[in-house]
Amino acid sequence: MSNQVILWSMLIVPWLTLFFMERKTIKQFMPTALFSVVTSILMVEAGETFNWWIISETAYPFRTVSYLFGLNPVTTMWLLRSTYGRFGLYLAVDVVLNFGFVYLFLDYFLVGRGIFQPVGITALQNVLLASLHGVVIYGFQLWQEGIWSRSERRSFSTNLQPAATKLLPKDQENKIDNE
Repeated sequence: MSNQVILWSMLIVPWLTLFFMERKTIKQFMPTALFSVVTSILMVEAGETFNWWIISETAYPFRTVSYLFGLNPVTTMWLLRSTYGRFGLYLAVDVVLNFGFVYLFLDYFLVGRGIFQPVGITALQNVLLASLHGVVIYGFQLWQEGIWSRSERRSFSTNLQPAATKLLPKDQENKIDNE
């Protein structure tokens, strides 16, 4: 299997799993998944700048690795769906996933295919960086939930209407008030 097929699969296949997730859950966690994409891109760019790793191949025509746009946000949504509200469980599962991602996926699979090369960072440092990123993502989701719950508490409905929309009595219809 070619590297391009693998890279494009990491972009497309994860999104197909969202057919198994409720629409309400997708709407709840999508902002955090997009936040995860943006912050992950910043981390990858910083890693390349500081010579922590070299990305040798990307899914054409992208210049950054495709798992940032597919595997990363979808995994974030599934993880939050399964563990949100229980930070200890979230952190434990996130650390285990990060070990698997770094040791098996990055350092074994992608290095073996010539797609990724760690240069100035150890696998353990990479796991710690990814786990810190996971804590930031969880904090962002808490902040998001706070935004929506606050707005729901403050909202209220009234039947007040501006005076221009009130009906005039029949004897005053279409009369101009010159007095």
